[in-house]
Formats: sequence, structure tokens, C-alpha cells
Amino acid sequence: MRSASDGLEALAAIRERPPNLIVLDLMLPKVDGIEVMRRIREELGERVPVIMLTARGQETDRIYGLELGADDYVVKPFSPAELVARVKAVLRRSKDAPFIGGIGQTIDFEGLSIDSTTRQVCVGDQNVELTATEFNLLFFLAAHPRQVFSRDKLLENVWGYSNYVDPSTVTVHIRRLREKIEIDPGNPRCLVTVWGVGYKFDPEGVSN
Repeated sequence: MRSASDGLEALAAIRERPPNLIVLDLMLPKVDGIEVMRRIREELGERVPVIMLTARGQETDRIYGLELGADDYVVKPFSPAELVARVKAVLRRSKDAPFIGGIGQTIDFEGLSIDSTTRQVCVGDQNVELTATEFNLLFFLAAHPRQVFSRDKLLENVWGYSNYVDPSTVTVHIRRLREKIEIDPGNPRCLVTVWGVGYKFDPEGVSN
């Protein structure tokens, strides 16, 4: 395990040897956590999972960090046990899909392929890079086509827990997925909102 006292030191350490997971405090000196998060995704892509540490009053920064590609967040003050549980959950999600039971399975629709072994997603003939959480969310919904899930149910099945997590986390991840796989993210046909209930995957919208 390595630590850094400021944003510049953190970026140098990450560039020298990319870690398996990053726990990132948004309130860093010199270069703040949001900028570190942005540079991580620019330079390393989506392959390194990131958990943000945020204060209770940082809801805007928290949402922005999720939109930049953070996998999860923990609100300060927190217990060490909670942080350890979140780290273990994110590491599991980055290696496999424990909450969806789909290891070795490939889901194919016309225009969309999701391979749980390689964790590769193809839209048409283009590979799409997803974070671990984005992949598991897409795979879970695609494995249950047309079934509607509330945000709480998605937190339970994809994140592995629903306590202490703002359901808006799901909303942000759905928005990021739409930007990556929908032809028109502003008018989604595949990842559909069912107002007042939750979200569903509509396979007929993949190629439309």
C-alpha cells in the first residue's frame, strides 16, 4: 500500500506504478482530488477503480467525481470497517461479476456484445471502455432484459450494498453508460427510465 500527502505526489506515484485501486480524498492540497480524478481517467482510462473520500457537504463534487468515472465514494467521517468493506466490494467488481452470476457468459444483441470473461463491450464494431461498476451495471440489466429495477435494487445487486449510498449514484452511472453505448444519449432507447420505478434494458432499442 502506498500513500501520498498531496495531489502532485499522488499523480507521480500513480504514473510510476499504477495501483490496483485508488482511495482518493477530494480535499487534497496543490492539486485537488477532482483534478486528480480527471487526470487518472485521461491517462489510465477506466481500468483502475477509484473510491472517493468526500465530506458531507460535498454533494456537488461527489456527483462530478462519479461523472468523471469514480466507482464509489465514502462520506467522512467513516469507520475503517466501512472503508475496508467498500474497497473489497470494488475490487471484487473489478475482477468479476459476483452479484450477477454471469462469469463465462456472453450476452449478444444485434449491435451490442457484452463478454463477462474478458469484460469487453462492443457497440457495433467499436470496443467501449467501461469502469468495473459500469460494466457490472450494464451486464446485470442486459442479463434481465425488459425487467424493471429500482435504484435500491440495483445498488443491492450490482454494488453489493445499499446502505450509506445515495441512490443518485445509480443515476450518474446510467447517464455515463448512455453516453458510451446509446446512439442518442439524450433520447435513450436501450437503457430506459421507467418513471417513478427505475430502469430497464430494452434489447429492441440496441440497434434502433
